[in-house]
Amino acid sequence: MNRTTDIIIINSVEKIPALDTIRSIPREQTLKLIFEKEVQNLREATGQQLRTNLKGFYVGIHTLEPEIRIAKLITDLEIEENQDFFEQCAKDYRALGEELIDMLVDKLDLKLNKDFPLETFNQLIREQKGNGTIGDWEYNIHGFHCSFDNTKTHQSIEVPLVFGQEFGDLDPYFFSLYIKSTDKYKPLPVDIFEDYADGLRINEKMLALGKFERIISNLGGHFGTVVSDRKKVEIKSNLELEKMYQK
Repeated sequence: MNRTTDIIIINSVEKIPALDTIRSIPREQTLKLIFEKEVQNLREATGQQLRTNLKGFYVGIHTLEPEIRIAKLITDLEIEENQDFFEQCAKDYRALGEELIDMLVDKLDLKLNKDFPLETFNQLIREQKGNGTIGDWEYNIHGFHCSFDNTKTHQSIEVPLVFGQEFGDLDPYFFSLYIKSTDKYKPLPVDIFEDYADGLRINEKMLALGKFERIISNLGGHFGTVVSDRKKVEIKSNLELEKMYQK
């Protein structure tokens, strides 16, 4: 479903809508406050106050333009009512991630470091083999992930490389894009409009429901989120990896 945008020109303090008015907007509508020159000095403070008082809303303070964009995020109730759907999406994400990594390892005849896959994939970047195609998929290694984009279906997935053999970490932004690009989920049972912010709320609520759980990363201070109902794999911490490499 497409969103509409309601624009309000702010030329005085009185034009700033009340919190109850903002809270009443549906998720299918965004609100854009445009501050005219004489009150542009109010934009930053107004935006920070709105962020404090509007729980469950995205409040974006534009860094260059005199604008604030406000949108209602997916609700706890919507997530709870669709928890089985999000759980299945997470399971599918994990299965597809494993399948694509296996395909890539086989095609490139890699000797995968199963404890720390990022080491193997960083070597590909150094050898200028960090992107290419396997079957209908284009792949691109970047940061802590390898992205895969299907040239026929346009399905998109980012597979994590810093959780050992656990390829199902659900980055909020990437998880939202995966769900929205997967044909078999359409039409979605609940809309996802704000890819990162809605994805973060989905993860947080699913964690609270026990459907998702936290996992450690190979990197110190970094954690992930995965579906709870899965075949668990061992993930070595950065300290364990350091001990291994010192031997």
